[in-house]
Amino acid sequence: PTPPPALPTAPSLPPPATLSPSSIHGNVHWIDVDLAHQTLTAYEGQTAVRTTLISTGLPRTPTPVGLYRIYLKLRYDDMSGPGYYLPDVPYTMYFYRGYGLHGTYWHSNFGHPMSHGCVNLPTPEAEWLFGWAEVGTLVNVHW
Repeated sequence: PTPPPALPTAPSLPPPATLSPSSIHGNVHWIDVDLAHQTLTAYEGQTAVRTTLISTGLPRTPTPVGLYRIYLKLRYDDMSGPGYYLPDVPYTMYFYRGYGLHGTYWHSNFGHPMSHGCVNLPTPEAEWLFGWAEVGTLVNVHW
């Protein structure tokens, strides 16, 4: 049998440090995660369609910088690690290993690093993003 096709790669995109709306052509959906300003912006091509405050990784558990693609979407997922267990984390979209974008019910301190490396969003914003983004959507994480 023929193996399934691999997820598309983005060899024609500039490196994450220079990815900007002007470097995206067409109406492609992509997500910009700005660690310095603790914001997430959803783009359709060069047009910002939604921006929200987020909470990313603490210095000891940083959010990985780079250009990724969402590879798995789960309406709810249980998350755990050293010192925490969070059941039913809503609207989870994984983009790199165990790192994801997701809703957050355990804090509302958005705009400040708070996480173990994931990108925490207010749950209503995560719900919107979950409906808007597809598997394969670009996620640009940068300072």
